[in-house]
Amino acid sequence: MYDYVKGRLEELNPAQAVVEAGGFGYRILISLQTYSALESKVGSEVKVYLYHYLREDDEGFFGFSTKDERSLFELLISVSGIGPSTARMVLSSMTSDELSAAIVAEDINKIKSIKGIGLKSAQRLVLELKDKIVKGGGKDTSFIGVSGNPNREEAATALVLLGFPKAAVEKTLDKLVKDNKDASLEDLIKQALKML
Repeated sequence: MYDYVKGRLEELNPAQAVVEAGGFGYRILISLQTYSALESKVGSEVKVYLYHYLREDDEGFFGFSTKDERSLFELLISVSGIGPSTARMVLSSMTSDELSAAIVAEDINKIKSIKGIGLKSAQRLVLELKDKIVKGGGKDTSFIGVSGNPNREEAATALVLLGFPKAAVEKTLDKLVKDNKDASLEDLIKQALKML
């Protein structure tokens, strides 16, 4: 799976970017949010987070300036009836924060004002995504080194990606690190799995 591409931004328009990396030019479909973030960087080195779209008759990359925007995109396409093109349209119409706030506030009118989203799709978005967004979905799951222990931070990221709630993971790892500051990454994960 691809996580990101880092290279020179060769071309940019509101719908796509071309990033050259390792002698290859990657054509990446983008939202207006990402376009705004990259607009001043044509000719410079950039890092674009990727979502690799693959179907029987179609393949492509969707690109995002932040992990949060990519996470929200992945939540959007998990909703029945919302494909990658519609999700890109949604992220072009609102910022990630505006969209998250509208879903949490159940602001159906604001959501259905987006081109391609009707009443039923707006209701489905709220129904299926509200709890996920409240619990931290659509946000980057990497952790900032609060404890200063890189093993703890890596273990936290791994456990959250396995599906454990962020708050429970943090509490468990804090206790484990307090008891044994020099615990290895493997030990932390094994002990946390027993406690979660």
